[in-house]
Amino acid sequence: MSDQQSQGHRIDEGMEVTLHFTLRLEDGTVVDSTRDKAPATFQVGDGNLPPGFEAPLKGLTDGDTGSFEITPEHAFGQHNPQNIQLLKRDDFESDEPEVGMVMSFADAAGGELPGVITRIDDDQVEVDFNHPLAGRTLTFEVEVIDVKPATTH
Repeated sequence: MSDQQSQGHRIDEGMEVTLHFTLRLEDGTVVDSTRDKAPATFQVGDGNLPPGFEAPLKGLTDGDTGSFEITPEHAFGQHNPQNIQLLKRDDFESDEPEVGMVMSFADAAGGELPGVITRIDDDQVEVDFNHPLAGRTLTFEVEVIDVKPATTH
């Protein structure tokens, strides 16, 4: 083992990681990928990646590749029927809702919550507030480019 390799940092808390990733659905459809653009850089634990995506990366170092299956519990959660809500059609004065449209709603805390319009009838609009990937098992393929201690500014 060369000196250079023994200095390779491994992915863990407090590390800044640069990697390429591809996220696929069960059928192989690519949902997101950095392959055709700049690699992603994040700090372990900064919230950019859900914990379920960070966990399998721990211990990897520069040049490592891996393919990990991430279950819904560790990805974007199970699809929750309680996250589907019926809203009054009158509440949509400005925007004319269409099925499939993603709209932003205010949540109880005043934050923004995206919802997908799933059904419209005369006086009601059904909105699904589940994450679009809720309930899906995802394959997370990574190629680690660089691991270094995160610098705090």
